[in-house]
Amino acid sequence: MDKRNAELVVKSNRDAMPKKNRHIDLSDQNLPSLLLRLAIPSVIGLSINAVQQLLNAIFVGSLGAQAIAAVSMTMPLIVVLAAVGEGIGVGTASFISRHLGAGNELEACRGASTALALAAPIGVIMTIALLVTLRDIFVALGATPTILPIALDYATILLPGSTLMLLNIVSGFIVRAEGNTRYSMWTMLTAFTLNALLDPIFICLLGLGVQGAASATLISQIAAISLYIAYFTERLGTVLVSISQVSLRVDRIRQLALIGAPAMTTSILAALAGMFLYRAAARFGDDFIAAVGIAVRILTIGALPITGFCIGSQAVLGFGWGARDFARVMKVAKFMISITVTLSVAYSAAVIVFARPLVGLFSDSDDVTEIAVSSSIVFHLFFGFYGIQSFVTTMLQSMGRARLSAVVSFARQGYLFIPAVLLFPVISGFSGLLVSQAVAELGAGMIALFVMLRLFAEFRRGELAHSARNRECSLVSSGIIPTK
Repeated sequence: MDKRNAELVVKSNRDAMPKKNRHIDLSDQNLPSLLLRLAIPSVIGLSINAVQQLLNAIFVGSLGAQAIAAVSMTMPLIVVLAAVGEGIGVGTASFISRHLGAGNELEACRGASTALALAAPIGVIMTIALLVTLRDIFVALGATPTILPIALDYATILLPGSTLMLLNIVSGFIVRAEGNTRYSMWTMLTAFTLNALLDPIFICLLGLGVQGAASATLISQIAAISLYIAYFTERLGTVLVSISQVSLRVDRIRQLALIGAPAMTTSILAALAGMFLYRAAARFGDDFIAAVGIAVRILTIGALPITGFCIGSQAVLGFGWGARDFARVMKVAKFMISITVTLSVAYSAAVIVFARPLVGLFSDSDDVTEIAVSSSIVFHLFFGFYGIQSFVTTMLQSMGRARLSAVVSFARQGYLFIPAVLLFPVISGFSGLLVSQAVAELGAGMIALFVMLRLFAEFRRGELAHSARNRECSLVSSGIIPTK
């Protein structure tokens, strides 16, 4: 199909769609209302994901410590797969939004269609590679002879759905990029509800164990992709996704890849950190692996809503920075910092105070519970800094400060955590493992705080310079100061 015909196809499909106001005015002066409207769908979506992980862990926890440990061993693999999907999705969402804003719907359609066309074969290749090397991967992660067969049972059912997971992630980014956040939210809610209903049936009633948990997750992925297929085939959005719009031009693929690479790298670092963490815990036995898995799940659940608020603010920050409206950027930053820090500090305090009943939701083993309680408390000692670290990373990405963003985002689970988790357990045993997480959290928070204060000073200087230029232009236009 040539360019002219492609434009006619897109135009005819656009004209056939009902006219709806799908866009939010990013220049809206009511910042709290604007930010909440953008952030709440992201928070709900990520919170649904967190609750789904919680329910899965509760049902799997009823099978014993070895089942918890086996499922926890699989999580780094899932994180790597999700990181690839997030990288493609972030790049695609940026590509779509920018071209829709420029009025180039044809290029937006090509970007969306190309991203999905790339995600499918990437998912298939990664699935085959992981299944072929699965046993070796688990052994490298430190799986004991008692955990290994359970982990294999779980992963061999779950991993064939990797392609569906990638397609779901990319589809969600496409839908949100064109402003239809509600559809994405309802899709995630539908998948969660189905998973929550199937978990007790497959695990408890049918006695399928971890295989039942994996099957429930796989079926919920199928349901989600079915809803996204309906969205695209029924043309419920503004972007037309079809085979005819796929374009494998190198420059277009490069745009998608370069924008999404930092997000993918951060997620892959998180997966590597998880691998090193579980491998370090494996030296102390199955109960320690299970306990660390519980503490990590609780930590992740608290991080997701904060991340959702940060995602919601990104568009407003980028809009203000692009307009050189430093006062607006400062107002957004202060409002978001107040929310994210409040959430992170409150969650940290709640986990420390209620660690035992929270851990009790995941395990009925006294030994695992004792280890998990202490692990959860230490892991959350400095979690209050996460609100700063998460938002500063988002703000830097919005400003296009890729290198500085990498310095902040890679600290928590990268260059601070990985050396610590490799060294401290050798020196201080399991206590050293716990301290490595706390030290990385504190260090990443301090780095983010230092960068944030420097950014605020930069905003103030920029605001003063911008105001001076405006006054000069006003005086010139009024004739008080002659033009040069």
